Amino acid sequence: MRITLHIWRQKGPHDAGRLVTYEVPDASPEMSFLEMLDVLNERLTAKGEEPVAFDHDCREGICGTCGVVINGIPHGPRAATTTCQLHMRSFRDGDHLTCEPWRARAFPVIRDLAVDRSAFDRIVEAGGFIGVNTGSAPDGNSIPIPKKTADLSMDAAACIGCGACVAACPNASAMLFVAAKISHLGLLPQGQPERFDRAAKMVARMDGEGFGNCTNTRECEAACPKEIGVEFIARMNRDFLRAGVADRPEKATAGGA
Repeated sequence: MRITLHIWRQKGPHDAGRLVTYEVPDASPEMSFLEMLDVLNERLTAKGEEPVAFDHDCREGICGTCGVVINGIPHGPRAATTTCQLHMRSFRDGDHLTCEPWRARAFPVIRDLAVDRSAFDRIVEAGGFIGVNTGSAPDGNSIPIPKKTADLSMDAAACIGCGACVAACPNASAMLFVAAKISHLGLLPQGQPERFDRAAKMVARMDGEGFGNCTNTRECEAACPKEIGVEFIARMNRDFLRAGVADRPEKATAGGA
């Protein structure tokens, strides 16, 4: 299949970028999107041209490293699919594909399709962990946790931090990412001692990084390759509000409001 690519090329964060057109005349439908970019880069290198820079690592839809906006959609047209797991059979012979990096002030372009997502790391460093001494790892099922609560926590923990939610949001909001990181700990007993402080610290860090506000367009939910729902944003908002109440309860039950 013949694919025409219009790829964003930018030498650095302070350079002007532009779309450059490339032809891939023999893409296989069984290739992943990143494998197709590999083929393009091999040909560019053979001709003495600069290859296209893009993020990738595990290529198994797990690490969250990859991320390309394809025809205006983060990760491309298939729902619940990362760029590395998107296969060329999702497109048609003769298609024109516009490939751009994540677009957000908090994600400055490093080069071409690669962006700096270290803002996410700093948000996690602000409170996305359990800092109190909870002892060694307990045996399985030694702490009873309702299945509904455990399932919710696992749903939130599925976030891979790819940043598609930010790229899809018209406000470049990171609320879904932060909500997932807050919720997967805040739902479990081990996360209760720091639950409200965690929400306050991580939200403050998110705002400090320059991400936008949530206006409930739900584009983040639609773009998330792990299908994380916006109900976690509501949970985060509740914890954030309770963090600001001076006489909040000293303890909270696992999975509470």
